Amino acid sequence: MRERTTRLGALLPLLVVAALAAGCRQDMHDQPRYEPNGPSAFFPDGTSVRPLVEGVVARGSLIGDPALATGEVDGEPVQINPLPVGPDLLARGRQRYEIYCSPCHGSVGLGDGMIVQRGYRQPPSLHEERLRTAADGYLYDVIANGYGVMPAYRAQVPLRDRWAIVAYIRALQLSQHASLDALPEPDRAGILDRGENE
Repeated sequence: MRERTTRLGALLPLLVVAALAAGCRQDMHDQPRYEPNGPSAFFPDGTSVRPLVEGVVARGSLIGDPALATGEVDGEPVQINPLPVGPDLLARGRQRYEIYCSPCHGSVGLGDGMIVQRGYRQPPSLHEERLRTAADGYLYDVIANGYGVMPAYRAQVPLRDRWAIVAYIRALQLSQHASLDALPEPDRAGILDRGENE
């Protein structure tokens, strides 16, 4: 009797597992569905593919203006920012620059940001002649797709904000390399007066 009980005790877990396995169904795994471009008896045209709703734009598709969307035209970087540059765009560019760019490039673009001070590889100064004379589309492309150790910011920075950052970088470059003759007379006089008082 004891031997039969021991055998039954050993078989009991196997019976429980077998009962559970038989009760397991894969309805979630084997759901009725249409395969892509497969036939369908449900729709009158006999296909499972449905026409797109009018006006639908595919996710990630290009905006009508390739210069705005890619920073290039015919494979060449655009020379000038396609967005109108004004106080609002510059303010937005400054805000985005301070968030995404200044940790590495520093507040005025010298490549001396906090990350660099903590051991990260120093990026080039945005005031190098090579970058000051580069096309705006080149700067846009580097922001969007990265370059060297700089990661791509396409996922973090929306398209118009990338162009706003480019505009702000140009303002930073101008602030460090503008000639005194380029300023209006009242501003020029104010700077000269300050220089004499120091």
